[in-house]
Amino acid sequence: MAQEKLTVEIYGADIVCASCVNAPSSKDTYEWLEAAITRKFPGHQITFLYIDIEKPIEDEKQLSIANQIANDEFFYPLIMINEEVIGEGYIQLKPVFSALEKYGYIAE
Repeated sequence: MAQEKLTVEIYGADIVCASCVNAPSSKDTYEWLEAAITRKFPGHQITFLYIDIEKPIEDEKQLSIANQIANDEFFYPLIMINEEVIGEGYIQLKPVFSALEKYGYIAE
């Protein structure tokens, strides 16, 4: 399978999600995921975006997701890869890595 250029979006806020007791903050999750993915899949073209749901969002798709989080349809942090929800709330690496492999990425 050909490798696609991927965008990993992490939606979150400064306040830790009430349902995610003892979980890292959204910003910490973003930094942790970026480091873990970069280590596991070095040299791959992955764009990482952090979207703060409490700040103005101009992109309509991102705003729609942020509104869904605000309406309790999703927990945050919410992880999306190419517009597919990969995880929400307490994030684990295995589903994220599996999603990347589905797109043709090979761990090194």
